[in-house]
Amino acid sequence: MRLVSLLPSATEIVYALGLGPELVGVTFECEVPPADRAALTVVVGGRDTRGMSPGEIDEYVRTRAAAGEDLYTLHADALAGLDPELIITQDLCRVCALPSGQVAEALDHLGARADVLSLDPYTLPEVLDTILAVGARAGVPDRAEALVDALRARLAAVATAVAGRPRPRVAVVEWIDPPFSAGHWIPDLVTAAGGEPVAARPGARSVATTYAELRTAEPDVVLVTPCGFHLDGAVGQARAVAGEFPGTPVWALDADGLIVRAGPRLVDGVEAIAAVLHPDVVPLPSSSAAARVA
Repeated sequence: MRLVSLLPSATEIVYALGLGPELVGVTFECEVPPADRAALTVVVGGRDTRGMSPGEIDEYVRTRAAAGEDLYTLHADALAGLDPELIITQDLCRVCALPSGQVAEALDHLGARADVLSLDPYTLPEVLDTILAVGARAGVPDRAEALVDALRARLAAVATAVAGRPRPRVAVVEWIDPPFSAGHWIPDLVTAAGGEPVAARPGARSVATTYAELRTAEPDVVLVTPCGFHLDGAVGQARAVAGEFPGTPVWALDADGLIVRAGPRLVDGVEAIAAVLHPDVVPLPSSSAAARVA
């Protein structure tokens, strides 16, 4: 089956299911093994924001949205030329990827035929369900079930390790300028790791807040997980946030690798958060997972 992923987390799911050889198209943000990059066509482009500050990125996104302009460009002819059988996209967040409607419209315009699967999880259990959905559509349901069973077993192991222990109050900062509180599945990660999410919106969209409101929630720990950044970028931003929470431990996490992309590595994220909150019973998955800055 010829697969196209228009979402970084979907690309992660495809590889976790052993479907990398069937992947023919990705976005400019998808992370793939270097050996595979040359063989894959980039069918969605967008602005490289690596040289921009969080405040500049937020202004760029807001300006484009206010003007009714898209953040991403679908290379429709390239997509059609790949002759995909299954295209995986989303409708969850226009800041994260193209919505499925634009993909379907492009395929209709070009006269191309493909199955379009939209992944739109809002909770951790729903993320696991999307893995099953991709496996079913791609013809490997047994692989998907085995993967999800293994992920659930790891979550159960964390739950057992932290059972009966005090639950620290945890504020997660998804973006720092302006600050955004934790939404979607991220509060679930905190709960699964043995913490109590505060100033959060479980199963709902993340929204802008203020540092004063976050301080009012009286967190015991602050986690900085900026979307679009791995640990090195998150550390610099966490240092800026630390001044807003004097006396409170502030940690940076590998956001793109462990927290904000709705794929199998969210379970790595649960383990990383559990290691921050309960270091005596849960080991940190890797040195690149999290770092304390204050």
